[in-house]
Amino acid sequence: MADKWADAVTVERREFRISVPDSWWEFDLRPETRENSIRRMIDERVRGQPEMAEHREVIESFLRRQARQAWDQGAVYCGCMAQSFGGSPPITASMTVSIIGARTASGEILPTDPAQIVGQLGTMARRGPGDPWREVSTVEIRDVGPAARTRGIEDIPVPGDTRHVRAVLMQTFIPVPGQQSVALVSGSSQVLDLTDSFFDVFDAITSTFRFA
Repeated sequence: MADKWADAVTVERREFRISVPDSWWEFDLRPETRENSIRRMIDERVRGQPEMAEHREVIESFLRRQARQAWDQGAVYCGCMAQSFGGSPPITASMTVSIIGARTASGEILPTDPAQIVGQLGTMARRGPGDPWREVSTVEIRDVGPAARTRGIEDIPVPGDTRHVRAVLMQTFIPVPGQQSVALVSGSSQVLDLTDSFFDVFDAITSTFRFA
C-alpha cells in the first residue's frame, strides 16, 4: 500500500487491521450515531476543501447509503472514497470488512479452504460491454496466506428494496486462523468506466489486510 499511496492510514479492529488512503472517509456505522458522524466529517472536509461544498448533498447521500448498507450486512469496517476532480461530480467507491461464520442458516458447516470456496463460487461469462460478469480465482496475501476472490461487474441487490445497482465488485474471502469463519473484504463502485483502475485500488487495499 505504501508503494501506491504515500499517505495511508491503518485502521485497526479487534480482529484485523487494514490500510487505506488517508483521503478516504471512515465513520461510525451505528444507526444512532452515524448521521452526526457523517455530517461532522463532511463539515471538516468542506472547511479544508471549499470546492467540495457544491457536491455536499451528493456526497452525504452516498455516505449515508453506504453506512446503512454496511451496517445491515454486518460489516465491522466501512471506508469510502468520494472525490471530485476539476469540479466534476464525485467519483465514489467503498471498502467493507465483515467477519462471516461459515455456516448456512440451517447450521451446515461451509468450507473455509480457499480452493473449496472457489469451487462453490460461480463464474459469469462476459456477454457484451457493460453486461455483468464474474471471474473467480485464488490469491496469495502476504503474511496471511491464500484466499478466494471474485471480481467483475455485478448487479447488487439494494437492501430493503426490489432494485439492483450495477457495480464494479471485488470480494476476497480470507480464512480466519483457528476458526470456522472468513473475513470478507469487499470493494465496490458504481463508476463502471474505471473498472480496471478500481480493481487495482481494491487489490492494493486488500493486500494490506492482516489479522490482529
